[in-house]
Amino acid sequence: MPSNGSGRQPKYQRIAGELKAAIQDGTYGPGDRLPGENDLMAKYGVARMTARQALGVLQTEGLVEARKGAGVFVRDFKLIRRRSIQRLAGDVWGAGLSLWEADSQDRDLSVELLSVGEEAAPPGFGALLGVGEGGRVCARRRRYVLDGKPVLVSTSYLDAALTVGTRIAEPDTGPGGVYARLAELGRRPVRFREEVRSRMPAPEEAKALALGPGTPVVLVCRTAFDADRRVVEVNEMALDSSAYVLEYEFDAV
Repeated sequence: MPSNGSGRQPKYQRIAGELKAAIQDGTYGPGDRLPGENDLMAKYGVARMTARQALGVLQTEGLVEARKGAGVFVRDFKLIRRRSIQRLAGDVWGAGLSLWEADSQDRDLSVELLSVGEEAAPPGFGALLGVGEGGRVCARRRRYVLDGKPVLVSTSYLDAALTVGTRIAEPDTGPGGVYARLAELGRRPVRFREEVRSRMPAPEEAKALALGPGTPVVLVCRTAFDADRRVVEVNEMALDSSAYVLEYEFDAV
């Protein structure tokens, strides 16, 4: 056993742990201001950098947010429970609902269309969509804002030859969104595959999602297949990792 204390938890992590426990037990509730750097320095006898690191840990975990000139506050934001299997069910978009209505649960949701139009397929996507490398795709870029907070940016790619002249290529895709329009075209999605990973955000992602320093994004790449197992859409999403719980529920096979 080491006796020089090298295996002990760093001071900033111990301070962050105590603050986290205080948030969890209700000592500090949503919207409450946490002790500032000066307060933590005085209470724990640590340097300013140590106090700053402790507060940074809580920011990275999405528990608090820093407000310029005001301090650090407990976040007043309910996590989004993203139930991937249920939200993609055909009776959701088939009934004219958006996939996001399954997630937002009557909260204040705003979907911002950033752009829609034809462009060259990104590397690897042309082959998936059957348009060939560099072939033309319809790209729909959106940002989702829930309760005033940006939580997700996404880009959907579809075969431009399939979507030209349809509502998929227009700003408003209509009830049920892209999948309902694909069904009308005889290309109804019947199977989905999602690949999930995590990384630190690219600068444009951090800006679009208003992410604090050190907050990673969760990347979800969803591929939609029709009954003939042809790919009808590839959707790349970047989620604010501090805003989501990803839930998967399925029967054992």
